[in-house]
Amino acid sequence: MTRKPVKAAARGGRPSRADALQLGERILVAATDLFLAHGYGSTSIEAVAARAGVSKRTLYDRFDDKAALFAAVVHRIIGTIRPPPDVPLLAGATLPDILRRLAKFILQAALAPQALALHRLLHAEATRFPELVRAVASDGSTREGIDLIGGLLARELGDAALSDAARAFAAQQFIFMVVTLPQRLAIGFGPPMSAAELDEWAERVVRLFLDGARGFGP
Repeated sequence: MTRKPVKAAARGGRPSRADALQLGERILVAATDLFLAHGYGSTSIEAVAARAGVSKRTLYDRFDDKAALFAAVVHRIIGTIRPPPDVPLLAGATLPDILRRLAKFILQAALAPQALALHRLLHAEATRFPELVRAVASDGSTREGIDLIGGLLARELGDAALSDAARAFAAQQFIFMVVTLPQRLAIGFGPPMSAAELDEWAERVVRLFLDGARGFGP
């Protein structure tokens, strides 16, 4: 029986979707390492391309400029530290239970090593490069958190108790209350909190927040 010759794979064509995704991930890993290690201003497109083992043209085919690449890095970092989709964020019998769980997830994300490195980078370079702040703001994760917490307040207190603007303001303050001091301590402004201290912190923030939200005007 005569076998038919096997055709060689075509060369020079467009990469498969899997290959394109793998290449994009390699670029983002290289960019993440360089941005977080050396800062935004000191990281060049040439350096990222060299670290990823691609040409500048290949990189520019995927990202318009360094700001777009940084925005993709921010999106990637946030995607790795946010809770998986199957985590029951809203599970719990009472609003305090749910908020305590949310506070712990927020702290876990904010205190992750890459999140802290990104926070340091923003503080060091945002004045010179305002596009860094825009990249973080455009991700939308904070907005999702505000909407989620605002919805919980509406469910607990009733739609008439607080206006939409008041709920959004209160939710934003909750996130700030949870994150600000533990994050500052973690980046060197004092001794970092232990796991037990973070649990107690989350508990106290939830109690203070709920007491304030119930007395907050529309």
